[in-house]
Amino acid sequence: MSQRVLVLGAGSVGVFVGGQLAAAGMEVIFVGRQRVLDDIAEHGLRLTDLDGGATEVGPDRFGLALAPDEPERADLVLVTVKSADTAAAARAVAGRLRPGTPVVSLQNGIGNDTVIREILPTSVVLAAMVMFNVVYRGEGRFHRASDGVLAIQDDPVVDRFAARFRDAGLPLRRHRDLRPVQWAKLLLNLNNPINALSGKPLREELSDRDYRRCLALTQSEALAVMNTARIRPAQLTPVPPELMVHLLRVPDPLFRRVFGRVLAIDPVARSSMADDLARGKRTEIAWLCGEIVRLGEMVGRSTPVNRRLVELIRAAEAGDDRRFTGSRLFAELTAAARAVAR
Repeated sequence: MSQRVLVLGAGSVGVFVGGQLAAAGMEVIFVGRQRVLDDIAEHGLRLTDLDGGATEVGPDRFGLALAPDEPERADLVLVTVKSADTAAAARAVAGRLRPGTPVVSLQNGIGNDTVIREILPTSVVLAAMVMFNVVYRGEGRFHRASDGVLAIQDDPVVDRFAARFRDAGLPLRRHRDLRPVQWAKLLLNLNNPINALSGKPLREELSDRDYRRCLALTQSEALAVMNTARIRPAQLTPVPPELMVHLLRVPDPLFRRVFGRVLAIDPVARSSMADDLARGKRTEIAWLCGEIVRLGEMVGRSTPVNRRLVELIRAAEAGDDRRFTGSRLFAELTAAARAVAR
């Protein structure tokens, strides 16, 4: 029997994952904004990846809705909205899902699953992480622009849909405790504001030592706070997070030799935060650098670097369209750290 999947959030990640599931034979309903729904209704989906894969999904193979339609029929719900919209997405299906329906949070940040669980107490709510970048190119084209897997909190309910995800080319990496993975992914996502402020594609930004030094400052501060809070992030890169902070600072030629695969990103790929700013949307900065600031307040450690990035992104949201060179941004963040140290 076909399984019905309700995707709450027809953005880049939601459409790519849902589109792959539709191609694998699942009945997929996308809930999202009119602009994207109109595009994929007209063009269907062309899903590609950096390894040369390509999947075509005609518009007759998925459903579209501006609001959840008959959620009681869903066998699986994927929440892929931005973190600020998590509660609203959960409330839209509250009291309408069958008890025991799996609801999977495929979102950045820490704690979205907790928000969902409070609103949907009769559902089986699982945290999950998307470890790859997706670029929306318009006209139904969505491109996986980096390596990565889907990580998910392990639970017996995952057995209901794991095979379908595998058939769709999206094998699930199951974790007894996903929190260390979420914190590790948050460390990686601290590059999002740096990329957004750079105005450059991800590959070009990460190829610049000054931008990487900005990321090293941000991650080093985050790791210090996590350590005080006794949080141990998982290792998602070839080296532990503490060592990666030091390697980010090495000269460009050495970084390219050692971490060439890190730079195997689509040339036009940008962070989701850069896309949000380009569209005049609120970003997830409060759930990235803001999460580090809140944790620092809890454990009594200052976080001037992450706090300054929050301020710069808020200014960008308000219309400040400055672009920072790597050296200028590094100077900004270094000055913020020194001001607190004095």
